[in-house]
Amino acid sequence: MIAANALISREYLEMQRILHAAPRGYGGRGEKWAGVVLQVALAYGATSILDYGCGQGSLARVLRSQPLGAIRVDEYDPAIPGKDQLPSFADLVNVTDVLEHIEPDRLSTVLSHIRSLARKVVFVVISTKETNKTLADGRNAHLIIKPGTWWKAQLREAGFTLHPAPSIVRVNTKEWVGVLTP
Repeated sequence: MIAANALISREYLEMQRILHAAPRGYGGRGEKWAGVVLQVALAYGATSILDYGCGQGSLARVLRSQPLGAIRVDEYDPAIPGKDQLPSFADLVNVTDVLEHIEPDRLSTVLSHIRSLARKVVFVVISTKETNKTLADGRNAHLIIKPGTWWKAQLREAGFTLHPAPSIVRVNTKEWVGVLTP
């Protein structure tokens, strides 16, 4: 079992809490992926979804407003009180606009954690550009700014099998989108 402090340092956790508390939209755009997440859930027969790094919870709000039947939707974000308890497994783990925020020395641990939680599939979106958000120490909030090819190598090294993004996703040069199986 992975300890919470192996996923994020105390100092960085505090910086993330500050950004999430600021009323500037940090961690509040997950809902734009709701249709794709549902498509992936249906394609893989998922009966549970975990929004890993859920931020303000906009994805879960949209998903819960849909007629999902028996699909359970859970959230995890270490910087959000009430959503900061280590999660349990889910058929589908959603990781959108999260991995680029991970401390570089903890990336492999976070990827291992995600892989251990995903029973069937992971939907991932990773920004490959800087963001307009700045941490309290002056760094860009995207700590890992690498091209999609670099991310693919990291994900493969973590033991994931990579699949193309669902056809309804418009691919752009600002992010890498994919479906992973553990």
